[in-house]
Amino acid sequence: MAGTRRRGAGRGRPTLEEVAARAGVGRGTVSRVINGSPQVSERARLAVERAVAELGYVPDRAARALAANRADTVALVIPEPETRLFAEPYFSDIIRGVSAELAEADLQLLLILIRTPKERQRFAEYLSAHRVDGVLLVSVHADDPLPDLLERIEVPAVLGGRRSAHESVPYVDSDNAGGARCAVEHLIERGRAAVATITGPLDMYAARCRLDGYRAALRTAGREVDPELIEAADFTEEGGRLAMRRLLARRPRLDAVFAASDVMAAGARQVLREEGRRVPEDVALVGYEDSAVARHMDPPLTSVRQTTQEMGQAMVRVLLREIESRSERTADRPRLVLPTELVRRGSS
Repeated sequence: MAGTRRRGAGRGRPTLEEVAARAGVGRGTVSRVINGSPQVSERARLAVERAVAELGYVPDRAARALAANRADTVALVIPEPETRLFAEPYFSDIIRGVSAELAEADLQLLLILIRTPKERQRFAEYLSAHRVDGVLLVSVHADDPLPDLLERIEVPAVLGGRRSAHESVPYVDSDNAGGARCAVEHLIERGRAAVATITGPLDMYAARCRLDGYRAALRTAGREVDPELIEAADFTEEGGRLAMRRLLARRPRLDAVFAASDVMAAGARQVLREEGRRVPEDVALVGYEDSAVARHMDPPLTSVRQTTQEMGQAMVRVLLREIESRSERTADRPRLVLPTELVRRGSS
């Protein structure tokens, strides 16, 4: 008898019409129950849920998304080469947090790497076809045009970090300046006289803020900021190695280093070992992020903890609010700055 088959019986998957016939209600009532609408009587809801269970009905996700003018997909965009994606714990932690939060919301994650202007243009065309509901963008450089493009085509977006202090796009960030200041204050309190820093790329606001925190700690302690103790790098291990060599060439008697990432601190540690400098006896070392790299170094690395996985989760929550309220957007955009803390270990 049509409309009364059980799970696995007959051919093909059960349809919405069959569920309606089995429950004795209209097709619209079934749709409202499946989509969680409160505008359904308790009796009808129970009848539909029973019919769904008996028939083994599975909603057509694509059709449901089309009807709601939604793609049920969020893009996480990382404008970096895959070598950085797989080498730096920051990205894996962000992905883990984003993925977990999207799974809770029953949304799909689309991971996109953008390395060239051509790839950026291709992604812009993809967005114009409304194939995603929103975009999460991390590792943002000051000259990246993608955030402004997202604003122009009115795609809800949230940044992990900021391009500047006047960021117009919603963002989730950490207290970069405060974390760096705390790290350098710790080194000064430990009696270190020549505290150097290895910065990230200074076209990134996070790197500039960490450098600002370094300078602020020195000035608060009544010390001058020595440009010879500052070396820019690129958040990579090789960048940390090169920067450490340059610092030692200029200031061989330095006795402390604050590296703006754990990965760069690991590169610096290798050079210090090659040069016969003991950590922490000769040179104290502090990193930033408190990743697995910090815990597995020898000695374990003192590091500024930023809750990277929680940052990814917070980005999703902010984005979902932006998606739901896209028709009510105001000048008061979401801005969230997460706290940091210094985790002291043997390297300092």
